[in-house]
Amino acid sequence: MRQVLYTKWWVLRQYMCISSDAQSNKRRRKKSIVWEYFTIETVGAGCTRACCKQCKKSFAYITGSKLAGTSHLKRHIVLGICPVSRLNQEKNQLSPYAPSSNTNGAASGTGPPRKRYKTSPVFASIPFNQDFCNLELAKMIIQYEYPLNMVEHSGFVDFVRTLQPKFNMVNFDAIQRDCVHIYLREKQSLLNLLGGIPGRVSLTLDLWTTDQSIGYVFLTGHFIDADWKLHRRILNVIMVPYPDSEVAFNHAVANCLTVWSLDSKLFTLTLDQSFANDTVKENLRGLLSIKNPLVLNGQLLIGNCYSRVLSCLAQDALGSMKEAIKKVRESVKYVKNSEVNDERFVELKQRLQVPSMRSLTVDDQTKWNTTYQMLVAASELKEVFSCLDTCDPNYKEAPSMDEWKQVETLCTYLKLLFDAANILIITTYPTSNIFFHDVWKIQFELTRASMCEDPLICNLIKPLQEKFDKYWKNTNLLLAIAVIMDPRFKMKLVEFSFSRIYGENCETWIKMVDEGVHELFLEYIVQSLPPPTFVEAGNKVVAKTELLHEGALLSTGDGLSDFDIYISEITVNHEMKSELDKYLEESLFPRVQEFDVLGWWEQNRTKYPTLSKMASDVLSIPVSTVAPDSIFDTVSKKMDSHRTSLRAMILEALICAKDWLQYESSEFSNAIVKMEF
Repeated sequence: MRQVLYTKWWVLRQYMCISSDAQSNKRRRKKSIVWEYFTIETVGAGCTRACCKQCKKSFAYITGSKLAGTSHLKRHIVLGICPVSRLNQEKNQLSPYAPSSNTNGAASGTGPPRKRYKTSPVFASIPFNQDFCNLELAKMIIQYEYPLNMVEHSGFVDFVRTLQPKFNMVNFDAIQRDCVHIYLREKQSLLNLLGGIPGRVSLTLDLWTTDQSIGYVFLTGHFIDADWKLHRRILNVIMVPYPDSEVAFNHAVANCLTVWSLDSKLFTLTLDQSFANDTVKENLRGLLSIKNPLVLNGQLLIGNCYSRVLSCLAQDALGSMKEAIKKVRESVKYVKNSEVNDERFVELKQRLQVPSMRSLTVDDQTKWNTTYQMLVAASELKEVFSCLDTCDPNYKEAPSMDEWKQVETLCTYLKLLFDAANILIITTYPTSNIFFHDVWKIQFELTRASMCEDPLICNLIKPLQEKFDKYWKNTNLLLAIAVIMDPRFKMKLVEFSFSRIYGENCETWIKMVDEGVHELFLEYIVQSLPPPTFVEAGNKVVAKTELLHEGALLSTGDGLSDFDIYISEITVNHEMKSELDKYLEESLFPRVQEFDVLGWWEQNRTKYPTLSKMASDVLSIPVSTVAPDSIFDTVSKKMDSHRTSLRAMILEALICAKDWLQYESSEFSNAIVKMEF
């Protein structure tokens, strides 16, 4: 019996060893270099396949007890069978795989075995490509705004030669040419994109200054392509020697329209009112009326920058309470600049059981949102500051209760501006329909607060309301038409908001918007009508419809052919006009949080062929001229000394190319471009 048990134990032990070895072999097998480029996928019971991470092609690996091995997987990568790997090789990139050598460098067994480190294998057969490396270096300089002369810095030269001794380091002039080459290549791609859009382009104009009082005008185009995707591209950066001149921007705008063939495709132009006064706007309006057909008699042509308006109001509000804000700022500095004071403040907060979860931070006075956030946090912790005032004799900047009240009142109205400005940050490419709600709400709240009997509120808000009222009067028609193009609101939100703002006089303002949207739609109808047919009448060539009305062309047949044309014109006009009315009469689309208004119009463009063209142009109108990282700025943008030392053409190439490379396609344009300096 003991012999039998021993035999069973021995068999079981051998089986477990074999199984363990098999499992160990499997684990060792998985260490093959190919598994960096393949993943194992289970496709059925006892059946797994290897999937290429690059081209996603599937290969046999294990079927039941049959193991396919990895040789065919290695061939797929090494021999260039994988199309993605082959494309990388053609671009002279490093190969993703090469078989490892059997030589480990330890000929004698006298010393301890060397620790083997896993390295990234490369194809030794791939030739070095100087031109490709030059372009990659230029792209790096463009994308990260490195100075062009970094290629001549001795430290950078030594570093590159250590990485690749074959690389022939370029000089300043050579890298400049490579940067311009990338700029021209991407410019051609953008020209092709703009040439294929079905609608119009809206422009924003922003001004950067220098210490030498020279201006640089940034012209950015906003448009929707044939796939209903909204685009934002910097088109030009043009130096303006005298930015204070009343015609300083005419040359920049005219040059942009000519270079990008936008003479007949411009829809609106949005400016920063801080440098664009009424005279500047009128000069631009005169220029554009000659070079571009105006819509709605130019009522929508010139707009003000929304973010600059909000920033201006916020700065005025903060400036009206400078003394109270200064005390709050000094109080926060007192707490945060000393670890001991900070710990004492936290301890007091816990003892007083103040529920605020906000943290104190000293504001950056070049960003008004940081001042607002500092004031909100401090006002929620005012009890702690009051307690600190009584227990810490060194704390001498405590605001009074009246000053805390001023700060709280200020924060109430700054929140309106802060929430409105945040929309410009959280949405990468906001369409114009999303702004109407916040704008009318600000107009309503400021109007109501300006008539408040509380002198503190009235004195704070009245100057703000007067400034914002000007913006509202200039933009409410544009924003109202934009929100009408949102199927969730249409005219209903306009009617609701205007009734709140204007009270009994709302019908006049609602009628103005209704007539405006219908007049704009009629202009799109005219654009969509076929051109008139011209015939000879005596010595003149006139439109056939003119001869019909004058009776110069006699009817044939039953004598009612002119009547048939008249009826067909009425029918066409009725059908085209009713397209807008039909849209407005349909029930509102349900309000959902993640609603894609451009996607909705793409799906309904067949149903509303003319109205969808109008919606495309209106929804792409930009309301802000500045980039998201500058929404809360309180100071104007300045060009640094390095960039201003460059020639204007090179500066424009670097800035525009950086913007365009964000959207670089996988297939580069093969267009031949001429490089000029």
